[in-house]
Amino acid sequence: MRAAAPTAQAEAGPPIAARLAGFAAMLLAALPAVMAAANRSSPVVVGLAALLFLAAAVAAEGWRTATERLAEPLATPLGLAALAFLGWCAVSVAWSPLPALSLRHASEFLPTLLAGFLVARLAPPHLGPVLRPAGWLLLATCLFIEIDLATDVAVRRLLHERAFDYVYNRPLELIVLLSGPVAVLLARRGSPLLALLAAAAAGAAAWFSASGASALAAIVAAATYGLARLLPQRAMVALAGLGLMGALALAPLEGDVLAAVMPPRLHAEMAASNTRERVVIAQSFGAAVAADPWRGTGFGTSARFDALPVARRLDPEMRPMLTAGHPHNSFLQVWAELGIVGAALAAIVLLLTLRALSAWPKPDCAAALAAMAAAAGIAFVGHGAWQGWWIAGLGALVAWLRAMRHSAKGQGDAPWATEPPRTISTSTSS
Repeated sequence: MRAAAPTAQAEAGPPIAARLAGFAAMLLAALPAVMAAANRSSPVVVGLAALLFLAAAVAAEGWRTATERLAEPLATPLGLAALAFLGWCAVSVAWSPLPALSLRHASEFLPTLLAGFLVARLAPPHLGPVLRPAGWLLLATCLFIEIDLATDVAVRRLLHERAFDYVYNRPLELIVLLSGPVAVLLARRGSPLLALLAAAAAGAAAWFSASGASALAAIVAAATYGLARLLPQRAMVALAGLGLMGALALAPLEGDVLAAVMPPRLHAEMAASNTRERVVIAQSFGAAVAADPWRGTGFGTSARFDALPVARRLDPEMRPMLTAGHPHNSFLQVWAELGIVGAALAAIVLLLTLRALSAWPKPDCAAALAAMAAAAGIAFVGHGAWQGWWIAGLGALVAWLRAMRHSAKGQGDAPWATEPPRTISTSTSS
């Protein structure tokens, strides 16, 4: 009896782990649909998936092995650079004029970031079995959104939900990001038609939506993927690096550049996107960066930028738009809150990410660069940098991108990943 107990426990580990991981994978597959129903729900979905994946890893490998595997990427140059960036975020709270505000944003950002990291690290070996359901759910979600938008959100009005077309902006931004790696995996696994339909539906939904950010992301992703398949890989990675560094370096000048190059007629044609207001917002935050370029105003302070001491040093015409809550440009937000040090650390993280992607096979690298370009496009015109729904979505994106590498290698990070559930006998006759 004593000798049999360890064997029974060892046999029980993998099936329980596989079931937990399977439930978590289905949550990730359903993420676009859940976001369409509730557009701030991604932190809950990704957080629950992270807990299930972590429980699965511990059940299969034990705490020590699981934590060692989780810690491995943190010791790489990219991991150390990311930790340095997070460390600077934490240090910046010390000089924040509104430390309670900084801590409130950190309380949303950090747990979601941890959940995203766990999902990105643990999910890839388990996403293969839910790939086709993920593709069908993504396609169905896009079709539902398109129908609801075409009928002036009649479905949402029928359900007594918030009946505004912009409620689909966040789900569509996330769908555009996820559709690339999901489509690549579907095509690789013998479902090219579903891959094409899902990608086309995502692009169409983004194009006809109220979200300029998702439409921009779809265009940038398609262009980047096409170029990445045509150009030599090193050249494409270098081109992506130039684009990202340009976006980051020029972010404080965005408002002045746009004010100089955008004619009034273009503003009139893009009135629905509030381009005039966006230009003034970018100019206002850019002026704030120029007033305090070295260390920034502290993590999370963009939400009350008009109340900060630096705002009083700006010209009066620059102050009203500081009430926008954030500069609608994550690169500019990093400059404003974390200064040149934060911007430099962000640049290092981006460049090391590109260096890591350059070692991937060309098809996988092309899909990853397309996703990265789409995310950068959204970040350049979209929401606040630290918002939980966005961080959770990026964690899910990295998980699907790493699933491409897992699929190409044909081997999981965990030997129990693909083990089918088995019936565990409770008999003591042996």
